[in-house]
Amino acid sequence: MKPTVLIRIGIVEDDVDIRDVIQAFLDKEKNFSCKHAYGSVEELLDQTDVLPALDVLLMDIGLPGMSGIDGMKLIKENHPSLEILMLTIYHDSQKIFSSLCAGASGYLLKNTPLTELRQSIEQLLEGGAPMSPQIARKVIKHFNPNYKPRPKTALTPKEKQIVVGLVDGLSYKLIANRMNISVETVRFHIKNIYQKLHVHSKAEVISKSLKGEI
Repeated sequence: MKPTVLIRIGIVEDDVDIRDVIQAFLDKEKNFSCKHAYGSVEELLDQTDVLPALDVLLMDIGLPGMSGIDGMKLIKENHPSLEILMLTIYHDSQKIFSSLCAGASGYLLKNTPLTELRQSIEQLLEGGAPMSPQIARKVIKHFNPNYKPRPKTALTPKEKQIVVGLVDGLSYKLIANRMNISVETVRFHIKNIYQKLHVHSKAEVISKSLKGEI
């Protein structure tokens, strides 16, 4: 019988709620082990015995102290075979290509469902380069300037952050805490989101986000 290969995963994510949810999910998945989760690159680097033991590292970009991109450059210098998968809210072209040039093997947005995250990690270790649909479109556009995606309804940066919170399964209160705004302000933005997207429920917003329509 072929021996079971345990996939060892680490996380660098400063949002405690997100970090705990991802770690708990991955650690209970068959053939997965996720025992190492940190709030900054510096915390990870302080643990000198951790990186050599990992197969995959999930890395955020906007972190306290050293950014995820700068941290990745440093990590890849000493651990070139470690697969690093970016998991972030940022989807602007500069950060995408800076991450890929720094050594990222894949780039996912935080609205990626947990089951798809698991599949992406498996795909990564099979030689793939998993990317969220929105990211893949930007990469295609970079290499094909004539590529024209379908127009989308323009949401403000704060509205997009709230959509990410909804996809992450957060309550209005947790979204408010994450963004340092009031619950009433969250409700105000959600009302505007519904109007712009022509939807009537959180489920419809989440569905549009996962389909890359936002």
